[in-house]
Amino acid sequence: MFRVPLLVAIALAIAFGLGIQSTLMALNATVGFGEIEIDGWRAFPQAQTAEADPYARAHRAKAGRLLLGSAEGLTFIATSDRSGRKLTTDCRYKLSGTVPMARYWTLSASRPDGAPLSGSSGPSLAGLPTALNSVVTLKNRDASLEIAIGSDAEPGNWLAIPPGPAGSASPVGNQEMMLSLTLLDTPVAGNSGLVKLSMPHIDMVGCGHA
Repeated sequence: MFRVPLLVAIALAIAFGLGIQSTLMALNATVGFGEIEIDGWRAFPQAQTAEADPYARAHRAKAGRLLLGSAEGLTFIATSDRSGRKLTTDCRYKLSGTVPMARYWTLSASRPDGAPLSGSSGPSLAGLPTALNSVVTLKNRDASLEIAIGSDAEPGNWLAIPPGPAGSASPVGNQEMMLSLTLLDTPVAGNSGLVKLSMPHIDMVGCGHA
């Protein structure tokens, strides 16, 4: 008597469960369509406009973030170096080149999902430059720059990240990370000129004590 309703209920539960799970997987995999990639850096100009596709809007709502408008700026992200290797906190990197024209820009490191790196708010990084901007960064005469990224202090421009397994007496473990370069009040936020952009390169210097 109750066999058919029970089977229907089970089928509906499975269908709803798989549907919700697949939707969450799709939202975690991308922030929507319209991605552009320049020298390994990715950006989603349409994700922060009224023309954003449904996936981009859902991703924005799920993350609970306020994105920049197209007239305000654009954020580029990188999760691998120039050779295609994933960025990790156990390695040291050099970011070199020129940043696209912008009134102001910031550079920071986080997990690939945008969450803070484990240990980034701990005492080991207290008072250290865990984020850089266009005001404090030293530049060469040709407007190019070089930034060292790692857990060990280096002269010049240095972006501090939590130490990996071999970098500290109190390691937090090796973590994959993402670099975010946010350009504020920049003409590159529009559609025109994107193909002419040149982004800074990310090269691995070494890992651990190597």
